[in-house]
Amino acid sequence: MAAKWRELADKLAERIKAGEYAPGQQLPHIRDLVEAGEGSKSTVHAAYKALEAEGLVTSSRGHGTVVRQQAPLKRLGIARYDKAKWRDGDEVAFIADRVASGRAYKRGEQTQSVSRVAATPLVAAAHGLPEGSDVYARARLVKEGDQPTHTLTSYYRPEHVEGTRIVDPTPGPAGRGGGFRVLYDAGYEIDHMREELFARVASPEEAALLQLSSGEWVVELHRTTYTADGTVVEFAVGVHAASRFAWAYDFKVPDSVQEESQ
Repeated sequence: MAAKWRELADKLAERIKAGEYAPGQQLPHIRDLVEAGEGSKSTVHAAYKALEAEGLVTSSRGHGTVVRQQAPLKRLGIARYDKAKWRDGDEVAFIADRVASGRAYKRGEQTQSVSRVAATPLVAAAHGLPEGSDVYARARLVKEGDQPTHTLTSYYRPEHVEGTRIVDPTPGPAGRGGGFRVLYDAGYEIDHMREELFARVASPEEAALLQLSSGEWVVELHRTTYTADGTVVEFAVGVHAASRFAWAYDFKVPDSVQEESQ
């Protein structure tokens, strides 16, 4: 016979899967289920921890236990940077992901702070600058509705962005087409990128910012963006809630032997 907490967890899981508790909806407080006769405080707590371990809910201080969005956002790979999206239109990267996922968005769901900072060893190496050199840091927090999905901090050389919309902290992308369009208009057309992905457990600060449960994983992205002549015009570090994204890459398979013979 299943333990009382397991029976309660299974019952709540069925209600979540049936849509009785919608994504983003908070489950009843533990005391409410205790008063309703569903079990002791420890029983309900154990049931909620089981649902969290099974990926059905998230729990965080100040937000309670909330039903997780079951369909992750499609994080487009190469396609999200299609020049036609931002050069000729207004579909910046985070919006391209929402469109591909069939999800609504508001430009104000991206907020940012901009500051001039000393380059860390990582940032300095990416830009080929001495450690401690001045760079602009544009730190964004992106939400879907009220739920944060990821952070992204881009680092730029001052001479590339001084006086442009990139250093404007107003919520939303940096004007029509976003930061890549700003660089394009300034004569720095992006040509190619390098992306590196790392999976790790979120730090306490990241868990609080992204409303993650203790011990949840994130995917850290390092993105280096170049012009055709190899100039680095942006180095970005993103931290994504791992359970809220699905990465997709569609690319031509290289043949280095054939390329060398041409």
